[in-house]
Amino acid sequence: MRVLHELQTRGPGIAYGNGRSYGDQCLHPGGVIWHTAGLDHFSHWNPDTGVLTCEAGVLLQDIQRLLGPRGWMLPVTPGTQLVTVGGAIANDVHGKNHHALGSFGDHVLRLWLARSDGEWIECGPTQQSPWFAATVGGMGLTGVIVRAQLQLRRVAGPWLDTETIPYSSLEEFFALADDSEAAWEHTVGWIDCLTGGVSSGTRGIFMRANPSAARGGAIPQPKERRMLFTPPVSLVNRLTLRPFNAAYYHLQRSRAGRAVQHHEAFLYPLDGLLEWNRMYGPRGFYQYQSVVPPHARLDATHAMLREIARSGEGSFLAVLKTFGDRSTRGLLSFPRPGTTLALDFPNRSERTLRLFDRLDAIVLEAGGALYPAKDARMPRHVFEAGYPRWHEFLPMRDAGMSSAMSRRLFGS
Repeated sequence: MRVLHELQTRGPGIAYGNGRSYGDQCLHPGGVIWHTAGLDHFSHWNPDTGVLTCEAGVLLQDIQRLLGPRGWMLPVTPGTQLVTVGGAIANDVHGKNHHALGSFGDHVLRLWLARSDGEWIECGPTQQSPWFAATVGGMGLTGVIVRAQLQLRRVAGPWLDTETIPYSSLEEFFALADDSEAAWEHTVGWIDCLTGGVSSGTRGIFMRANPSAARGGAIPQPKERRMLFTPPVSLVNRLTLRPFNAAYYHLQRSRAGRAVQHHEAFLYPLDGLLEWNRMYGPRGFYQYQSVVPPHARLDATHAMLREIARSGEGSFLAVLKTFGDRSTRGLLSFPRPGTTLALDFPNRSERTLRLFDRLDAIVLEAGGALYPAKDARMPRHVFEAGYPRWHEFLPMRDAGMSSAMSRRLFGS
């Protein structure tokens, strides 16, 4: 097989799907990258059971748009459809419905893994399960995922019954999240991180949704909008952040209440503008996404927001979600019971990195972790504290797989 030949004759390297990770796990400066875009074939589809076998380079968007009209969709997707199946497995991605349906790896039945020593491994939750546990969330370091078998879910249509609720404190957010968990499949909050980090001043928007049998009107035709240029400086800065956040809050507040919404608009709002990352200018941005356990969620979130406020930095894309009380299949999977906060910061070099060091200390004290899929600077000690099973992962690692992230976290 050509994939095995490539792995044996050229390397070490790392698989690269569609490049949607915000971090450096699919980068290999000065080394080999295996682009999996050509592995984009559907191998088998069972319309009675919803079991799909496809190659790892297939985009989640392709699955949704092909099989959604036939009554089947992926149970779990992240905030963008423009990621590959292989990347979704390697990061064990999660969506807005973790409390209801877990993470992406919970719906993988089998996967096929090519190793640089020429070995071909077929594994699943009950078949060679140690290999499966190491590969789900394994950052592409156990080999190249070539093919996967996925369990899709039956759906009545592409619509969601949604509700938008403004909130004015973290306590109110957590009350909404807790009250929504039993009755709503999707829950997520946007938070205005510039409003203080104190209980009386942290405003935001809480959104929840359920699959709907209703027809919400004509299905929107996909429109490709692009950020056509990279401005010389970040458009997200001290002058723009406060009016950006205020405008977004008041716009969403004006839409408060119930509505029927197409699932793409609710689940993938950023896919409406391709190359949106260009708004951060030539220096780009960092995303900082953490998870803290339930007992620490209020104090740790308050502390992070206070630290951000004191730093003078801020984030427009600030997402607050709760994870359900569910175990994960991957040794290095990020989702776990608790609260996750995701923040985007313009890259201001050392100033931004010093803020992250202070946030790291809060996360570590709370017993939390950072998300490797969104990380480009996590120190090794922070990774090891957040992923205590990392030593179980090391024997499963492929010596022919190496990335910028693996060198930072594992030394090679």
